[in-house]
Amino acid sequence: MGAKPRRQKVAAPRVQIDWYHRQLHKAVAQQAQMNPIDISPWIGDWAWGLPLIVFTVVIHVCGLALVGGKFVAVLSDSLDRRSFMPRFGIVIGGTALLATLMHGIESGIWAGAYRFLGALPDNRSAMLYSLSAMTTYGHANLYLKDQWQLMGALEALNGMLLFGLTTAFLFAMIQRIWPLGSRERRREP
Repeated sequence: MGAKPRRQKVAAPRVQIDWYHRQLHKAVAQQAQMNPIDISPWIGDWAWGLPLIVFTVVIHVCGLALVGGKFVAVLSDSLDRRSFMPRFGIVIGGTALLATLMHGIESGIWAGAYRFLGALPDNRSAMLYSLSAMTTYGHANLYLKDQWQLMGALEALNGMLLFGLTTAFLFAMIQRIWPLGSRERRREP
């Protein structure tokens, strides 16, 4: 009877092979351009970002310390039961307002750095980008110039640190102040 017919190998069309070759070449070129092991393109970002993080954290901690000292003193002086709760609300609201202003000032510092470096075209864009990065909102259709893009991630990291400090401060402040009002309530008949 006869031998089975052999299956013939079908070669891929030359056009398809060329397309895959071009795609592979592009991917290799992009990888060479942004090699994660080669940190030299990011040195400028780190050189600017780390001092900005330290500077804004120091500003934030000093500001929170000033706010905390003043507001705790205000509540410690007036411990009558009727005025404690309204004052407590005002103090916590004032603290939140001042913390928000500090976050805005710290975003302004980053925005100033972006403008100085030429990473963004104008002050409005720089401030909007900075607030978006610091809050990790990131919705604005603004992008830093390629050489400064890591700074946006560093600012987001800075924002997380600052918001964490603010949250811890508010929690500690409530823990410190709340017992003042409850002790006064226990003393009254």
